[in-house]
Amino acid sequence: MIDVTRDPRWGRIAESFGEDHLMNGIFGAAVIRGFQGENLSDPTTIASCPKHYSGYGWAEGGRDYNTVSIPENELHDIILPPFKMAIDAGAASIMTAFNEVNGIPASGDKALLNDLLRKEWGYEGVVLSDWESVIQMVVHGYTPNEKEAAYKAMQASLDMEMASTAYEAYLPQLVREGRINEQQIDDAVRRILKMKFDLGLFDDPYAHINNEFPELLDKKHLEDAKQLAIESHVLLKNDNVLPLDDAIQTIALIGPLADAPHDQLGTWVFDGRKEDAITPLQSLRERAEKNEIELLYHPALEISRSTEIMNRSGIMRDVRRADVVLLFLGEESILSGESHCLANIDLPGAQEELIELIASANTPVATIIMAGRPVTFEKVQPYMDAVLYAWHPGTMAGPAVTELIFGDESPSGKLPVTFPRHVGTIPMYYNHKNTGKPASDETWERYDEIPPEAPQLSIGNTSHYLDYGFEPMYPFGYGLSYTTFEYDNLQLSKTALEADEILQVSVTLKNTGEHKAKEVVQLYTRQLFGSRTRPVRELRAFEKVELDPGQETEVVIDLDLQDIGFHNPDMEYVVEPGDYHLWVGPDSQSGLKAEFNIL
Repeated sequence: MIDVTRDPRWGRIAESFGEDHLMNGIFGAAVIRGFQGENLSDPTTIASCPKHYSGYGWAEGGRDYNTVSIPENELHDIILPPFKMAIDAGAASIMTAFNEVNGIPASGDKALLNDLLRKEWGYEGVVLSDWESVIQMVVHGYTPNEKEAAYKAMQASLDMEMASTAYEAYLPQLVREGRINEQQIDDAVRRILKMKFDLGLFDDPYAHINNEFPELLDKKHLEDAKQLAIESHVLLKNDNVLPLDDAIQTIALIGPLADAPHDQLGTWVFDGRKEDAITPLQSLRERAEKNEIELLYHPALEISRSTEIMNRSGIMRDVRRADVVLLFLGEESILSGESHCLANIDLPGAQEELIELIASANTPVATIIMAGRPVTFEKVQPYMDAVLYAWHPGTMAGPAVTELIFGDESPSGKLPVTFPRHVGTIPMYYNHKNTGKPASDETWERYDEIPPEAPQLSIGNTSHYLDYGFEPMYPFGYGLSYTTFEYDNLQLSKTALEADEILQVSVTLKNTGEHKAKEVVQLYTRQLFGSRTRPVRELRAFEKVELDPGQETEVVIDLDLQDIGFHNPDMEYVVEPGDYHLWVGPDSQSGLKAEFNIL
């Protein structure tokens, strides 16, 4: 799923690669290459199907299947690039979206499917609908009946209808009436048969029937799953609590997600078995026994949504005894995914109350949050000494988080989406426009701190909320480590270039801390003026680098200036002359800065 989305209320953000189109395209292309390999006829490969073409992540209000209204230039500059990158990576098929885009349901959008995808991009792979999205054109109010829906979809060059049967029921009639010609049918059939031929299904339709699959829970697969989970955790806060000190003697392990084997698997896991999941409780008990640490466990809440805290007195007794509290909070898997959207994205149930209760004992608290989306927890963030965001880490969640907590590995994940301070500030995303009245720290005061006699203009006429300001809780690209990294000596190969040149950017990165760790070096640019206003920053490249304590290296990134263009008011893709800023750093709100000019 390579839908760009900026709305954490949307349940399917759990499936997305986040709010940036470049990141969606790079990760999506990597998945395609992994699925399809070098040759689709290899029985170990499968045909990929990037989705949802297009705009599904842009649904109004973060409500699944909802209306999408998006300017044409943003559609081409933000929503569509990941699909072009997917096609360039060789995607064997493309799935359309449930939603309408600017009034036309995606499964019947001739301009998107036939004119752009087929003719302009030259895509010859299979295009299939999402589940019953062809007949849903009737419900949208785009066609009066399923026959006309079949007509619209075929005219748009949709090859395959998923689940519903409008094609089966009406395409023969539409051909007899002369509204659909046989060549259109032949083209669709040819594309479907070609994919089957490429997969080797005509040579061996049951390629695996006599072959042995890899053993379930294969040791190598579990190690890979653990490493993926380790590198996906994002450290958001750490006041010298993590990693745990060797002198730790007693740990209070508390929370409904500490031992929730099904929930740690996340959404869309129909074939995942909770019996195979190793929970944090299981893994931490094993580690505690090995290290002769006393582990005191309380689930505290029956499930994440529970509003009653169980055994308060026992919890507080053990919290006071403990050297540190490991608090496992977040969302059950059922709270994110398709058709699981939320208007309130605070920690559910009595979790905030639980945090405040535990904090009253003044024992250091490290919170591990498992969730399919960003949750808002600004109100209780001060009560937590460390916050490690685990998402839903899968089967090997327990071993992964245990190795991170004890410092066997350092967190290296970065946020793929902006974390808002409050749900009411959504949409909030890093590559926003500047506006004519941009906010700053000098122009915003909290509304509850404004004296009643203050004149109207003393609070500053800028683009901000009186109560929640203008900054996110955590910016896109943010993530801490157990070590510290120093960026130095940012160099550009040139400061004045033609639009068809490659700009070489180099920076010195040094591990100035005491832990071996990985850092994601991020490169952003800004076009200061143009034929359209441009975002304050745009991600252009990123690279993950591992360094030992004290080690430094030169990171070199080649930036093709043809990749930093956009669609002008005439809908032409252009790289315009003018002044540009460039940053290299650890996230979207910091970094070393340089300037260059395109001639």
